[in-house]
Amino acid sequence: MSFLDGFFSTGGQRGGGADDAARRRRMVERQIRRRGVDDERVLSAMEEVPRHLFVRAGDRSRAYQDSALPIGHDQTISQPYIVARMTELLEPDEGLTALEVGTGSGYQAAVLAACGIEVFSVERIAPLSERAREALLQAGYADRVHLRVGDGSLGWPEEAPFDRIVVTAGAAELPDPLREQLADGGVAVAPVGGRSTQWIRRYRRQGDRWEEEEFEAARFVPLIRGDEEEGR
Repeated sequence: MSFLDGFFSTGGQRGGGADDAARRRRMVERQIRRRGVDDERVLSAMEEVPRHLFVRAGDRSRAYQDSALPIGHDQTISQPYIVARMTELLEPDEGLTALEVGTGSGYQAAVLAACGIEVFSVERIAPLSERAREALLQAGYADRVHLRVGDGSLGWPEEAPFDRIVVTAGAAELPDPLREQLADGGVAVAPVGGRSTQWIRRYRRQGDRWEEEEFEAARFVPLIRGDEEEGR
């Protein structure tokens, strides 16, 4: 068995069968729409993206449950509602570019791509980036998602500025390099706070002026920067 065989669900058809499609519809109605997410573009993307392709093979039966799931290396695929909520706060639209800090499973990047966004995603853990690449290929979004292994807190300077930035790990603040890479008029969404609990915060850049809004509490793995070690 190869390294990836133990992670991905079998079968390369985008969306899976009728049962998976029905599970996604229930997920959207019960976990997402009922909690107040009403952006139809986001709801459509969440119903389209086959989340079961982004979880470990042994977790496929739980892929559409209302919870985060482990993906190895002390990382998780976020709860579907949190992915939908953060995507909605980004104000997605066709033709935008987005920087994602923390590729993880690749699921958030796929949802952004399904919203019509070109995604540049950075992951510091090489095996996770490799797995995400395979999942995105299986799911049919590889042409709209560009992946890099590295320190996500430094962004992707060569492709900046970005219309949108999403950070999928908790940090004490939005790192300065990410602020510098957000386009004028752009929006960034990040979980900000301590290591145990953060608040999802939205940043809007208007020239040198920044507007900040704080939304619900969340719990993400910490953003590892520079030479910091996992778990510190």
